[in-house]
Parts: sequence; C-alpha cells; structure tokens
Amino acid sequence: MLSFNEIEQLIEKLDGSSIDEFSLESNGMKIALKKNRVDIIEQEVVQSRPVSNRTVTVPQVEESQSVAQSETKQDTKEESTAPASYDHEIVSPMVGTFYSAPSPEKPPFVQQGDSVDKNTVVCIVEAMKLFNEIEAEVSGTVTEILVENGELVEYGQPLFRIKTK
Repeated sequence: MLSFNEIEQLIEKLDGSSIDEFSLESNGMKIALKKNRVDIIEQEVVQSRPVSNRTVTVPQVEESQSVAQSETKQDTKEESTAPASYDHEIVSPMVGTFYSAPSPEKPPFVQQGDSVDKNTVVCIVEAMKLFNEIEAEVSGTVTEILVENGELVEYGQPLFRIKTK
C-alpha cells in the first residue's frame, strides 16, 4: 500500500506533467488521479431570439480569444514552411517516469548537440519499479530534448528529436 507521502509525490508529478489522468492497480489497491482542467470551447455566435416569452442568448466568444486563435493559426503556418531541424523522434515505449541520467549524481546520458548511434542509451523510463533503458535506435545528433528529468511520460510521447546522419 502506498503511504501518504508517496501519494503526494504522485500528485505533484502528475501536476507538473502533460499527463491528464493516471491510474495504478496493484496488490488489491487501486488509485486513480485526474487533473482538473478547464478547456475553452469555441462557440458560434447565435442571435438572440424569443422562445416562449423568454429570450435565450448564447455567450459570444471574446475578441481576445479570437485574436489569440488567429495568431496561433498564423504561427502554425510559419512553422510548417520552415525546414525541420530533425527527422526522427524517440518516443516513450510505456507510461512511466523519465530519467535523463543513471542516478541523481551522474551526468545525463545525452545532451542537446550530442551524437548518438543505434545502441546509445539516451534515458531511462521507470515503470512500476522497473528501470527500462531507452536506446536511440538511429545514428544522428540530438537536436531537442522534449521532457524534464523526473517528469511523468505517456506511451508514445516524444522524448527526443534526432537529426539522422
């Protein structure tokens, strides 16, 4: 059974990650954590019209949201025309905790700009007390590290971007 401190640590890790939900079932114990999220939903502007002696109005989308959305669309267009600085992503093969080094006092396996080959260990993903070494699987240069040490990662989440040789 998890202690109160271990549950608190799980909550903190979930809060600091991009994962929205986490569940664990082990030895008859089950724990499920979900983030409280508020998503902005874009609504169409509808004119008010009478409905049986009452007027129903749908809230309008604020102008600042529309401006932010148009800027985001413009940024996306600019990014798609720029050449990519990578051509391969190393993704997490499982849900777990990402570690960039073999232990806290040792240097990271790789850093941005490092050369890697197919068998180079780039990180460790811990899942249920099992430490899984993740290899590069390609030869190239690390152009971007997408997660922080100790962060929870999801299955298929990109961890590194590599420019292959």
